[in-house]
Amino acid sequence: MSTHKTNATNSETEFADLKGRKIAYRSIGNGTPIILINRFRGTIDTWDPLFLDLLAEKYRVITFDYSGIGYSTGTLPTNVKEVAKDIKDLADYLKIEKAILIGWSYGGLVTQAATHEYPELTTHTILLGTGPIGKRVVPLEQSFLDHALKPINDLNDEIVLFFEPESEESKKAAKASHDRIAQRIDVSKIPSTMDVFQLYFAGGEAASEDKDNFRDKLKTTKTPILIISGDHDTSFAVENWYPLTRQLPTSQLIVLPRTGHAPQHEHVHLVVNYINNFLENAK
Repeated sequence: MSTHKTNATNSETEFADLKGRKIAYRSIGNGTPIILINRFRGTIDTWDPLFLDLLAEKYRVITFDYSGIGYSTGTLPTNVKEVAKDIKDLADYLKIEKAILIGWSYGGLVTQAATHEYPELTTHTILLGTGPIGKRVVPLEQSFLDHALKPINDLNDEIVLFFEPESEESKKAAKASHDRIAQRIDVSKIPSTMDVFQLYFAGGEAASEDKDNFRDKLKTTKTPILIISGDHDTSFAVENWYPLTRQLPTSQLIVLPRTGHAPQHEHVHLVVNYINNFLENAK
């Protein structure tokens, strides 16, 4: 019998057979479940495996692909509230009654919707490199758009999109993270066409309009929320949180210096330590 430990690089891709679609997911570790909710164009292959493995030392870590993205079938909905249903449906399929939600970038918007729509499921919410639902104070930087929409992103694109090009340390971290992710990635599964991009954009626009009033619900939620941002996030500038300062009674905001859009890939150990401390102490 093999004693080989399952980790992010060798975990099996499984499928949840749901109504009208199959959701691809992977699961490592044991304990309280953490469900990770992905960025624009992200798949189960594009999370840094070191980040997942460190989380899995204390928790059961579940990654998945949205409907119509990556290894999943179906179509990505154009409203983040509907996208959030993937989280609930997957949790129900896996018989998970309580979970920690971690959302990155676009996935942070989906995670906020899920936090409000499924409070009975969500024990804690962690938002990485994202902003509050509602109108942005600081828009996307042009540099993000210049690189994010290329059919295939190389390391130089990733440095601009997810790290801090002005910092040598950040560029080294980008290369290390890129190499870890490259151990297991099917580039053909990464969304690369404008028709799929438009589905994401429509979801982002709907989140900006905020017809469900999710932004105000952040002010009354009972769910503990941890927000970790870089000080130079070209996609979701941390300044978008500042108008809500002192209005979010359960939220904590950490800003990392000389850091871009992927703090959890740039400062893996530090961010996991922040997450572990938050989960152990925020009730």
